Amino acid sequence: MVSPTDTNQVLLTGENNFMRLHLEENGPMTTRAGHWRILLSPVGPGHVLFLKSDVTDDQLRIYSDNIALARWLQDEIVGNPEMKDPAIPVITAAFDRWGDTSFFWTESIETEEESIELTWYDFGEPFVITVPPGSSPDRPLGWNSVFIPASRAQLTINGEVAQGRPFPEQRGVRLSSTAGLALSETWVRPV
Repeated sequence: MVSPTDTNQVLLTGENNFMRLHLEENGPMTTRAGHWRILLSPVGPGHVLFLKSDVTDDQLRIYSDNIALARWLQDEIVGNPEMKDPAIPVITAAFDRWGDTSFFWTESIETEEESIELTWYDFGEPFVITVPPGSSPDRPLGWNSVFIPASRAQLTINGEVAQGRPFPEQRGVRLSSTAGLALSETWVRPV
């Protein structure tokens, strides 16, 4: 009988909602956003938004209500080398959410100078992704998540709408999207 207990060390659990917008399929990204809502991590709970978009003049920005969490994600979890740069300042922000997976899901980020909204809608069928630890030579960590692909998404900063839209993307045997919700996401390290 297979044990129902995973022997790996839990690093974090929460959400990792994502948005990669393009003007055309397989074209350059106009927006890349990774929104984290962490419930459990070695540096506590909190929120982090990694964002690069035409509405940020293609500058990478990091927003958070827990700077230690932002830096820990950069060090331990984030795979994009551009987003790992510790010289990028972390902008203090307040985070809120409304909606659900029936119709729309909006994440709101407020700073002293910016009002940001990320909205996902027209959801597809949810499915589970499991990436075992060590399945990629350059990533010893593993993770699993409930993916809910969104065929439509929008990012705004101070009312300015980012260009582009999501496109279909294959994830294993399931058709997904370049934008969606990753709920109940848990990252693990082999013991």
